[in-house]
Amino acid sequence: MQHETVTQPVFETLELTVADHVAEVFLNRGDKANSMTPAMWRELQACFEWLDREPSVRAVVLAAHGKHFCAGIDLTMLADTTAEGEDPSRRAERFRINVLAMQDNLSAMEKCRKPVLAAIHNTCIGGAIDMVTCADMRYASADAWFSIREIDIGMTADVGTLQRLPKIIPYAVACELAYTGRSMLADEAQQVGLVNRVYPDRETLLSEVRAIARTIAGKAPLAIRGTKAMLLYSRDHTVREGLDYVATWNAGMLSARDLTEGLTAQMEKRAPRYED
Repeated sequence: MQHETVTQPVFETLELTVADHVAEVFLNRGDKANSMTPAMWRELQACFEWLDREPSVRAVVLAAHGKHFCAGIDLTMLADTTAEGEDPSRRAERFRINVLAMQDNLSAMEKCRKPVLAAIHNTCIGGAIDMVTCADMRYASADAWFSIREIDIGMTADVGTLQRLPKIIPYAVACELAYTGRSMLADEAQQVGLVNRVYPDRETLLSEVRAIARTIAGKAPLAIRGTKAMLLYSRDHTVREGLDYVATWNAGMLSARDLTEGLTAQMEKRAPRYED
């Protein structure tokens, strides 16, 4: 069912649009290489929590305005790591609370029930790796490059890269990137499975990723949401546990109405029409 009007939130650091069941979220600090300020961290969570709740949204494209996709965390955020005379234990507790909050900021993308497709051009480093590993699929332009830069400033990456990346690419490759901080170019990123596909330029990248998102948006939304839930559950559980979970899920969530519509549409050789 197509909603007539959608009241969209407005953000300072993001640009959000929704059309034909596909949402597009653009990082919108192009003049600052889309570096991730405190406002952007918070707004990413608010945005993807809204996308999760909004029935008309069936797929999400994450992209960026400007020359760079994202240069990672705004380094000014790292300046306030201690205060003179502060008790070290209280400083440590405050630091831990902040890190957990930032983890939640990005995990909202993974928790969003709608598939998220990241369209990455040029720079994708540091906190940007944390961000895109929360997406379901990643696509890149030929000029894209990736780097885990935390090691170069003397810290252990702590917002998701070291937890998610080894489940996307080979473990030893993730180790090499994390230990060395070296740059991985788009072709290698595709070879190791970090990105699904590489396109010649940003314009082609956006066009093709939008087409994939529209294809997903044409499927039964409840089945897509269930598929994402099963894939994430199976990533973190055994095969036996995953099989048991999907049996229970479909016992309660399989839609006879959607099945009928899907089968009827195939017989009538037309596009199916699903409720949100």
